[in-house]
Amino acid sequence: MPAYQLLSDALRARILTGELKAGEKLPVEPELSVQYGVSRSTVREALRLLASQNLITTTRGVAGGSFVAYPNPEQVSGYLEASLRLLAQAHSLTIGQLAEARDLLEVPAAGLAAQRRSDDQLQDLKSTLFDRRQTSLDDAIAASKMFHAALVRASGSPIVEMLSRPVFEIVYDHVQLWEAPAGFWARIAGDHEAIFDAVAAQDPGSARDAIRDHLRKLRPACA
Repeated sequence: MPAYQLLSDALRARILTGELKAGEKLPVEPELSVQYGVSRSTVREALRLLASQNLITTTRGVAGGSFVAYPNPEQVSGYLEASLRLLAQAHSLTIGQLAEARDLLEVPAAGLAAQRRSDDQLQDLKSTLFDRRQTSLDDAIAASKMFHAALVRASGSPIVEMLSRPVFEIVYDHVQLWEAPAGFWARIAGDHEAIFDAVAAQDPGSARDAIRDHLRKLRPACA
């Protein structure tokens, strides 16, 4: 492997094991060069690679340098989405497998939302419900995406939210391209109302059953 890759791997290991903590400044380039026995150009390449992986940030100026990045859930979620999309394009992942993963994440999340949701979160969820008779297709799709995002957020689990968002985005892109049968989005609106009612009643069993039935109806779009 190239010297910059070996150095990048060594620094990455120090970051991931917590030896170098979030916000901590890395040794300066000359110090790293001596410490690892490589040229300064190799150090710069290694730092560029770590920055591209969102593990460090670099600033200029008197107080500048390279610092271990603070964890950013949205950034991690975006990186995961990009990776999953590449796997799907390479046919290493199918939409059916992603839909299955979505079931494993969202069904328990709905139960947690029913147990943990706050009044404000319940209002956020309610605001995404749409009129099954009058809403346009584009508005229905947008409202549906917001409903699921609000539902998972109400679970109170940032990890589940971070993992489910990229899976949901990819699956929903596929659903949007699917030729839905007549009345499909009206039924989706009804499903959302049933899920909302269960969450409002703080009934985790009914919330899980309602979203499980809802996701089953979406399976033909993920074939």
